[in-house]
Amino acid sequence: MPATPALRRALAVIATLPLLALAACGYGSQAKDLDDVQVAAGARKIDGLDSVRIGYFGNLTHATALVGREKGFFQKELGGTEAKYATFNAGPSEIEALNSKSIDIGWIGPSPAINGYVKSGGQNLRIIGGSASGGVKLVVNPEKITSLKDVKGKRIGTPQLGNTQDVAFLNWAAEQGWEVDAESGKGDVSVVRTDNKIAPDAYKSGSIDGAWVPEPTASKLVAEGAKVLLDEADLWPDKKFVITNIIVAQEFLKKHPKAVEAVLRASVETNAWINAHPDEAKRAANERLAADTGKPLPAEVIDPAWKSITFLDDPLAATLDAQAGHAVHAGLLDEPDLTGIYDLTLLNKVLAAEGGATVDDAGLGAR
Repeated sequence: MPATPALRRALAVIATLPLLALAACGYGSQAKDLDDVQVAAGARKIDGLDSVRIGYFGNLTHATALVGREKGFFQKELGGTEAKYATFNAGPSEIEALNSKSIDIGWIGPSPAINGYVKSGGQNLRIIGGSASGGVKLVVNPEKITSLKDVKGKRIGTPQLGNTQDVAFLNWAAEQGWEVDAESGKGDVSVVRTDNKIAPDAYKSGSIDGAWVPEPTASKLVAEGAKVLLDEADLWPDKKFVITNIIVAQEFLKKHPKAVEAVLRASVETNAWINAHPDEAKRAANERLAADTGKPLPAEVIDPAWKSITFLDDPLAATLDAQAGHAVHAGLLDEPDLTGIYDLTLLNKVLAAEGGATVDDAGLGAR
């Protein structure tokens, strides 16, 4: 099959890397600013910007950002404008960084994007592209839970009150006919808000009987003896649902559309490269995780986790609208007006230029 324009462009990145100055690699916070692909000498700045600040999580569901950073896709497209990065553990902190202008563009889950948009009255962000689908599972202690009905009465971890997985689990529990108070987590099943970092220890100690979590946390729990009881993808049409979006500050989008377009072009190129080179992309993502967190994921965690995530440019807008409905149903969100949350103009420009199909905003674009 002939290479697509996006793939040809992505492959060209690898060829250009020897021409770029690379600093020494290492671990720890200091290394985060030293081990990235540097700005090419003499390259032209985009929109006159010295830098574009990009945020993401240290999760495999953010692998577009991980790989795009590690392999230099973002820096290549930004030319003489430096790609700077910030990593986050939770959506609210990334939204706060976007609001305070500490970052310009970010990779983030659907629930934080919805909450950030609604709480600002639709003034602080736009979703400008998709990044990933899937990668969320209900994993359980097989000695305590052997079927879906056994989940009733058990303690199930979710990462954070109101986060994407928390909303999904509350909605699923309601569909089983179980009553749960969303705020306290108490009810027919106990929802225990447990940070992804400590979920494996909570599972080992017996503090939770299972968890509804994203990758790689789900596979970390499986490595501790848990079993996958349900893959959330099986609950969605075509087994696709948005797990990671790309957001931008509205002011930055208005003032610097060329820079935003460059980042989106890099994202499209990265996804094309990931899908053409899954094993190499997995290694690149793990190398970035090692640099950001201090250690790589072992094979027994990253291999199954990677297989459950689909990397794509479509933001799957209809599924975000459904997820907002789930939050309303759970009592965590008043009925929102999401009209205007999407601006896919630049993404569709990039996709059309690459000869790809454009994507739809499910009626939630600016009017």
